[in-house]
Amino acid sequence: MDKMKVLIEEKIINKIYVIRGKKVMIDKDLAELYNVETKVLKQQVKRNIERFPGDFMFELTQEEFNSLRSQIVTSNRGGTRYMPMVFTEQGVAMLSSVLNSDRAIAVNIQIIRVFTKMREMLETHKDILQKIDQLQRKEIEQDEKIMLIFEYIKQLEKSKQQELDQKNRKQIGYKRSNK
Repeated sequence: MDKMKVLIEEKIINKIYVIRGKKVMIDKDLAELYNVETKVLKQQVKRNIERFPGDFMFELTQEEFNSLRSQIVTSNRGGTRYMPMVFTEQGVAMLSSVLNSDRAIAVNIQIIRVFTKMREMLETHKDILQKIDQLQRKEIEQDEKIMLIFEYIKQLEKSKQQELDQKNRKQIGYKRSNK
């Protein structure tokens, strides 16, 4: 893989976020990749809103936007008048049809390839992640068993100490002499 392609893929991967349990890209980042103004991208989406159902694109809530802003460490200067739109993989694919430029098509192909590669990596490593999860569960079970053993040891020590205390106790009362 040539260096430029790796850099582009890395740039795309760094612009994918998980919001509402979905991998998404922000309108501002997509506009930058497509080399268009964010305003133009949003206008095209709004003109073709029927192509972007809720599982393709949605606007962030103020809370999601504040959380995202803290994740990507952006300044508050300038602000935004409207909440950002975020696009899922399917929404990104649909963008190429509404932006309809050679650059939009080329960028979309790269983005879709990155999304696909990420999905394949997760699928490939799914069994490894499951095994790690199983090991963690076993470790917890073993930790619980070890803690139970320590508890038994403490109880044994306690009962031994009680026995010793009983033996070392000064006897009270009449002692019989053995003749």
